[in-house]
Amino acid sequence: MTSRLEPAFSQQQDLIYQSGASGTDVVVFIDYTEPRVKRMRGVIGRSAERFRKLDVSLAYRLTPSPERGEPAVLAARAAIAAARQGRFTAMHDALFDNEPDFTLESVRAIAEQMHLDLERFEADMFDDLTDEQLDQYRRSASASVDASYTPMLFINGIHYVDSWDDSAILDAVRGSLGSRLSLASTRFFDWAASASLVLLLATAAAFAVVNFGPREWYEHIREAALVLSVSGVTYLDVSFETIVNDGLMALFFLVVGIEIKREFVSGELADPSTAVLPILGAIGGMAVPALLYSSINAAGPAAHGWGVPIATDIAFVLGILALLGDRVPASLKVFISALAIADDIGAIVIIALFYGHGFDASMFAAGAAVCVVMFAMNLARIYSMAPYMILGVILWYFILQSGVHATLAGVLTAFAIPSRPSAQTAAVAAQASSILDYELKSARATASTASVLRLQRAIDRLREPGFHLQYALQNWNSYLILPLFAFVNMGIVVVGTRVDLLADEVIGTVLGLALGKPLGICLAVLIAVKTGLGRLSSDVTGFQLAGAASLAGIGFTMSIFIASAAFEGTQLQAVKIAVLIGSALSAFAGIAMLTAASARTSVPRLVRG
Repeated sequence: MTSRLEPAFSQQQDLIYQSGASGTDVVVFIDYTEPRVKRMRGVIGRSAERFRKLDVSLAYRLTPSPERGEPAVLAARAAIAAARQGRFTAMHDALFDNEPDFTLESVRAIAEQMHLDLERFEADMFDDLTDEQLDQYRRSASASVDASYTPMLFINGIHYVDSWDDSAILDAVRGSLGSRLSLASTRFFDWAASASLVLLLATAAAFAVVNFGPREWYEHIREAALVLSVSGVTYLDVSFETIVNDGLMALFFLVVGIEIKREFVSGELADPSTAVLPILGAIGGMAVPALLYSSINAAGPAAHGWGVPIATDIAFVLGILALLGDRVPASLKVFISALAIADDIGAIVIIALFYGHGFDASMFAAGAAVCVVMFAMNLARIYSMAPYMILGVILWYFILQSGVHATLAGVLTAFAIPSRPSAQTAAVAAQASSILDYELKSARATASTASVLRLQRAIDRLREPGFHLQYALQNWNSYLILPLFAFVNMGIVVVGTRVDLLADEVIGTVLGLALGKPLGICLAVLIAVKTGLGRLSSDVTGFQLAGAASLAGIGFTMSIFIASAAFEGTQLQAVKIAVLIGSALSAFAGIAMLTAASARTSVPRLVRG
């Protein structure tokens, strides 16, 4: 995670090792007694020489570790006291040159060798100003990153998270183009709303092209065909739109499936006592919109579109919750995240069962056989990803040809990927330390290939196999697949065409998302709480629950996905507009309620179970 230095670099508050006039500053958090800090001293020392040539300021903040005890605190106090006499740089170097088992006598001896005023030195070590300065450094470490440790390095106030290599650090300090691009991309990807923003831009681009630009070019791209034939036999003949909706979106559902599985194995849905409320909320949030839509479209030509308003776009919901920050209780964020996961399960089942096209039993049977092989591999504890990915592609083909929606293949593949308990951190740390200690003792300047591979395998064991696959695909999903899906499917022609915005399917979709979704969630939660089936956190008010439930009405990606499977032509265009309207109303209502709730001093609460 990219984090900012809090508070920012200060010539008055920081311990200045060397001062520069270039406007670039480097701040390092250290503990003089930590072995890993002493190991990094060479890197920082070599970099300091280069910083001096670049006129860069280098400063330190001291965070003595409680585990290192009194020696760590004494060393930090000695550095601060020496700085009061303008000798921080010399004391800093001397502390590193001595053994880390510091005592009052040993730091006094160092000060004496430096010809410091010993009486003043000892008084400064233990006065209130030094206590306050150490407290400030500790608070700074905690405020600047999620998990503070030493050494930590900040360049121009940004947490440096790349390799602690001389050249890499120097590139970041110089602000090379590659370094700036890497930092900018990392900060953008870490921004909670970035994926939602890209999705909105893709939607706006599609809308602009078909209404004010080269519509023929847009349609040509959507209809461009991919044909796979061997010896005159055609095995695959699909359009680019199908490749995106049935192919790339299978990868999206693969990631969703991995997340769902993790939630049930070790996440918020693993404990039945905490899972029951979001699951019931999700059921209510799917049932009421479907019933509301069906009541408006009963026996009509659009009755089969009842699945459109049932879905929640988890990316948008979590992005908005993140932007609202402290206005939303942490327990409510957890609840709505678990609810959205459960909602995804329902949407996936409904897509697979009700929105396929035709049915080929032989192809479906072949897909089932592939599934059996994959789950047999799971039982055999085969953890390599390659066999699952190869079989997943084969499964996707059979599911596509069977008439069941091909995205089901992504979910089945995710469920087939085996889970296993993550390795204990202490064990992996010991193994990694052993590997690196061996490399440090060797005469090689860089680590051997064998050691690098062993280290990689050790680190990979810290998380389950599905985590690594999800991490590899996450950004591709958020910043390529979903925007492509939006671009291909949101080319809604409004200019020069007649779209009936008062059609039953439009009204049913808008009301289902904006009204049915929050109503279903709140009713289900209220019934569960009053009957004792579930408990709502005491720091969540009924008004806040209603606001979060309104956000769940943002259907967008999933609703458009179902709409594309359920409708065609102008009817599809109208339902897509309805999804946008319903999602926008849900977003505005949810944001308004959660913002208002955070400003209220007292709000009626639900009866607690």
